[in-house]
Amino acid sequence: MSDEPDRFPAAPKSALRTRVLVVGVFIGALVAMSFSWVFSWGFETEAERAEAAAEAALTKRREAFSSPPGSCLTWSASDANDVRAVRCAQDHLFEVVGVVDIAAEFPPGARQPSTERWRTITEQRCGEKAEQYLKAPLDPVGKLSLGVLRPDDEQWREGERTLHCGLQWAGPGGELQTLRGPAAEENQSNVWEPGTCLGIEGKTVSDPVDCSAAHSYEIVGLVDLKTHFEDGFPALDDQKTWLDTECSRVVSEYTGEADLREKGLILSWDLREQASWDAGATMVNCKVAAKLEDDSGLAPVRGSVEKQPDPPPTPEPDASQSAPTEPSAANGG
Repeated sequence: MSDEPDRFPAAPKSALRTRVLVVGVFIGALVAMSFSWVFSWGFETEAERAEAAAEAALTKRREAFSSPPGSCLTWSASDANDVRAVRCAQDHLFEVVGVVDIAAEFPPGARQPSTERWRTITEQRCGEKAEQYLKAPLDPVGKLSLGVLRPDDEQWREGERTLHCGLQWAGPGGELQTLRGPAAEENQSNVWEPGTCLGIEGKTVSDPVDCSAAHSYEIVGLVDLKTHFEDGFPALDDQKTWLDTECSRVVSEYTGEADLREKGLILSWDLREQASWDAGATMVNCKVAAKLEDDSGLAPVRGSVEKQPDPPPTPEPDASQSAPTEPSAANGG
């Protein structure tokens, strides 16, 4: 059974719900290039090729950041300077859900909003676009969160005031996670696949890591509250009562009936609030973790508790393949 299952939740997601993505940050400043007179005999110089490549990359990135609603974007570089549009059926990090013009609020010559003001604009203006796009409420603590692509400093000075609102999935440590498929088809439940280990930062939860590394939680199962509570939103105490039994069953199957207390671990789970339920987020994770001795947070754990498959049976020797008898001199061998 559990031991205070909801005592050490992930770090509050309120600070992660809105991640204002600045086009200029992704694009980066173009490095000024100095040119020397060289004899090229009609060929491009190295500097000219580098300049042409930088201009082409800049054009491609700005095209990606100007993508219409329904477009999906991805990148692999840490500064996202390789951002590109992809089909939403492919892995991606950002889906454009709407375009907002804030020129009426910020005419030419106006200073850029502060970080806090950007957050408010995103939550209000992009929040409306997201719910229109999804045709459903946005779970305030769910998998999908708001993001915005806004003008860089140069574009702002030139009078650009168009924002591209989007949806993304930020892990508990803030790192963007991969999505696949249109956002409107995504279950908003903030859950992870069984076998996922979430990292640990200080005493709280961070982004996924390999289970061999220090981690906070190991996800041992995924259950849907709606399969048991068919008549509507269940009270939190009712959720706890059912999940105590259901997650105990799940972890027993996952670990091969291992004794968690013997391993210094506790069983835990997520709970769902009314706003999440109304957004269709009814799935929760069962998970295991360890507490610090002073009960002040989570302790790092290494290794997985998942039951390992039985080794394949050793094949029996084939009698027909036994070694032949050596010939003897008495037999004329």
